[in-house]
Amino acid sequence: MAEFTEIFKILSGTAGKVSVRGWLHHKRRTGGIQFLELRDGTGFVQCTLTRKKVDEKTFKEIDLLPVESVLEIEGTVREDPRAPQGREIEIEKITVMHQAAEDFPIAKKFHGPEFLLDKRHLWVRSKQMHHILKIRAKFLELARKWFSDHGYTEVQMPILTQAAVEGGSTLFPVKYFDETAYLTQSWQLYAEAVISTLGKIYTVAPSFRAEKSRTRKHLTEYWHLEVEIPFAGLEELLKVEEDFLTFVIHGLAKEMAGELKELGRDVKDLAKIKIPFPRITYKQAVELLKKSGVKIKYGDDLGADEEKILSSKFDVPFFLTHFPKQIKAFYHKPDPKDPQTTLSTDMEAPEGYGVELTGGGQRIDDYEEMVKRMKEEKLDPKAYEWYLDLRKYGSVPHSGFGLGVERIVMWICKLQHIRDATAFPRLINRVYP
Repeated sequence: MAEFTEIFKILSGTAGKVSVRGWLHHKRRTGGIQFLELRDGTGFVQCTLTRKKVDEKTFKEIDLLPVESVLEIEGTVREDPRAPQGREIEIEKITVMHQAAEDFPIAKKFHGPEFLLDKRHLWVRSKQMHHILKIRAKFLELARKWFSDHGYTEVQMPILTQAAVEGGSTLFPVKYFDETAYLTQSWQLYAEAVISTLGKIYTVAPSFRAEKSRTRKHLTEYWHLEVEIPFAGLEELLKVEEDFLTFVIHGLAKEMAGELKELGRDVKDLAKIKIPFPRITYKQAVELLKKSGVKIKYGDDLGADEEKILSSKFDVPFFLTHFPKQIKAFYHKPDPKDPQTTLSTDMEAPEGYGVELTGGGQRIDDYEEMVKRMKEEKLDPKAYEWYLDLRKYGSVPHSGFGLGVERIVMWICKLQHIRDATAFPRLINRVYP
């Protein structure tokens, strides 16, 4: 059995005789030369087939072969500046492992988003999705490296829960035997329990939001990277967030430069991101919006339009801090200097994206203060009895944040819609395929 070389190794410098296998991504013919673009999951490489190297029967068979057929190829790698990425394989032997049907529905022409969503199981084979998913995977790899290097432990928490984190109206109910459970919005409440046994922790897990939103930045199911840190206030949290994101962004600019360029992202825009990130308070943001002609008053939540205007004024990620308590969840700690505001923060994407990258803040760590906030928000403290126990036995100041993986991939890759930041998006009107 032949030993096959992965395409990325060929593009990285492997020379001489090689055997490769993969899917016929694209083909064209110029005179007596067929140019076959092969992909194997690690990359794309051009292979040239001439009549000089194979018999006429084989040449004609390959000439009629539909795209997405599966091939085994033996040949010699050679450098050619005209070839994509400067290298190609001169075919000496070619075997068809599987001949695809001739009616592959995705052609080299414009297809609308609904069509591509219907055919998502095939569209994931595109170069665009290949690059996005590779960048997404590298983002998570670099994220885990940063956490490991800084003493964090990865943990897993329940997806089925009976406790709302952000509010009951955005929960998906699930029949749980004779009770009703919900798909989790966040692991945060459980995470606060685990910091007392593991210290600094993080998770990467799916979250679910039943928001009836059709915006370009909302999914009903998304991947949530969440962090919880004991003995940390808002200032410590901001430092962690900017250190973490800078490390990951610089790593992507270095290790995924080719993929980012293919997607239209200039890596210089990412490499220039430096610590510390700019900060403005919610109050300052409202004043800035008013000066920009926005009709807004203190206490209003910031929507997509407001976030877009604010983010257009920055070319690097920036923090919004100290939101009013009425627009933040019950667990955010009120600022002792101004109890009507909270020690909270959102990190916003720059460049006019209008996308919140992270949300977090310092948690209430006092039992009586937490009960008071619950009652203010008309929550039943009895439903959160276990959560309140955490404030009775060894409570400490602590903070955390959540990061939407698809949102940050969307910004990094300069995507126009969040649906393209994941393989199979779940939207308000779509759960197929």
